[in-house]
Amino acid sequence: MNALENVKNIVYIGALVILAVMLMFCLLRAVLGPRVADRIVAVNMMGTMVMVMIAILAVKMGEGYLVDICLIYAMISFLSVVVITKVYMGVYREKKMKEKEGKQDV
Repeated sequence: MNALENVKNIVYIGALVILAVMLMFCLLRAVLGPRVADRIVAVNMMGTMVMVMIAILAVKMGEGYLVDICLIYAMISFLSVVVITKVYMGVYREKKMKEKEGKQDV
């Protein structure tokens, strides 16, 4: 049974390392862009990966409270992406209205 526990620990740690590397790539995409939509999707993906990492840690450590933290983090991540998207859409509409008014004046 000890060998099985070692294999499980290696798989958990390997998954966490892979997710950490992918998280860095998402952070790079969120910083570099090139569009705002790319940044929003990258932030959403980062939130999802952090939730998966917390869930893996909950299983590895056998701590049930980490699942509760994961659920709370999921709600906060979802709400933050909705708010960021709503703000971006307002800025986008305002920009389009100004362009429309500028074309009508000419």
